[in-house]
Amino acid sequence: MNKQDLTLSVIIPCFNEEATLENIIDRVKAVGVANEIIIVDDGSTDRSREILRSLEGDPLLRIIFHERNQGKGAALRTGFAAAKCDVVLIQDADLEYDPRDYPALLRPIQEGISKVVYGSRFRGGPSKTMFFWNMVANRSLTLMTNILYNTILTDMETCYKVFRREVVQQIPLRARGFEFEPEITAKVLKRGHRIYEVPISYNGREWEEGKKIKWYDAPKAAWTLLRYRFTD
Repeated sequence: MNKQDLTLSVIIPCFNEEATLENIIDRVKAVGVANEIIIVDDGSTDRSREILRSLEGDPLLRIIFHERNQGKGAALRTGFAAAKCDVVLIQDADLEYDPRDYPALLRPIQEGISKVVYGSRFRGGPSKTMFFWNMVANRSLTLMTNILYNTILTDMETCYKVFRREVVQQIPLRARGFEFEPEITAKVLKRGHRIYEVPISYNGREWEEGKKIKWYDAPKAAWTLLRYRFTD
């Protein structure tokens, strides 16, 4: 990284991603800006753990194993606690999000514009078309976020969330599953941080490719947004 010479921790939660795991690690490395890549395997039952154990000698990788599946939020909390660099970036283990977007995501933090940056799939970047009802759920939850927290986000549910490390490590997080996204967003906004959005590319995967978020995650997310508007 340049300008302020900030260091970067990339956190990759992983659950049964044997088909894409090595590919995404290679893609993150190819960008050349990560100082550490923290992979938290959340109790995978496929070959993901075997693949990760074969990579344990790589000096850029820090690999943490959960003995049982606890959920994406729990894996991210483990990764945040382990992070040592100035900036923390979340990367899913599939290939929906492109690490080549890292420079654009990091720039607002490097330039001191914001301490929190989200990569938006709805600000004009190249994108594979989404499922209609997934888009409706995403837009509805983002609208609810904007109403409850007086902001103008376009993509609250995005994977690409980037923080100054002290911001995310000072926030008490409880989410274990996909309700992590609304919880972290709510608590960041309640602490007075304005989120800077940048457009990103998006290559959403199909259900048969292992897409994990389901329709019943939307009500959980809505309840999380409402709950943390009035509690912490």
